[in-house]
Amino acid sequence: MVSKKLSGSEQEAALVKALNGRPIILIGLMGAGKTTIGRRLAKRLSIPFRDADHEIEAAANLSVAEIFSQHGEAHFRDGEKKVIARLLEQGTHVLATGGGAWMNEETRSTVKGRGVSVWLKAEFDILMERVRRRSHRPLLQDPDPEGVMHRLIDERYPVYAEADLTVMSRDVPHEAIVGAVVDALEDYVKANPS
Repeated sequence: MVSKKLSGSEQEAALVKALNGRPIILIGLMGAGKTTIGRRLAKRLSIPFRDADHEIEAAANLSVAEIFSQHGEAHFRDGEKKVIARLLEQGTHVLATGGGAWMNEETRSTVKGRGVSVWLKAEFDILMERVRRRSHRPLLQDPDPEGVMHRLIDERYPVYAEADLTVMSRDVPHEAIVGAVVDALEDYVKANPS
């Protein structure tokens, strides 16, 4: 018996169907490409894209930087946990989370129970090159941003490794990373049907 080869759009529709309502949650450090890759992944799969930081800003009517400066990181993380839990109830979509979201044990547990987590892992040099392009990163408002990034890598990478999938975020065209995420998701849903 010869199996029919699926077209790209049929293959992606089959992946979305196999997710069975589970969202795809992108985790990783600032500069890993969660928002950029997330938007393109959602477009390729024809599903909604959500950015947790944007949702938090809308709920608070403040920017992330303003929340950090006016209320502190603990307040931000509490709001982030609530927003992510709410977003995970919204069916299959791509959710880009902030770099610290996965560090919250309750958030990790909620994501593990409701979605598929994908760690976009990037090397130090790539992260620094990307984050230097923008000045709005609250955790890098420090005289030694390289030191901060090294500390975050040391603290967070062992916890990020608990994600369902790891995809390297490299200095290649965005579509190559999106393709790697799609391939990893297809393998995952075959091995872990819902």
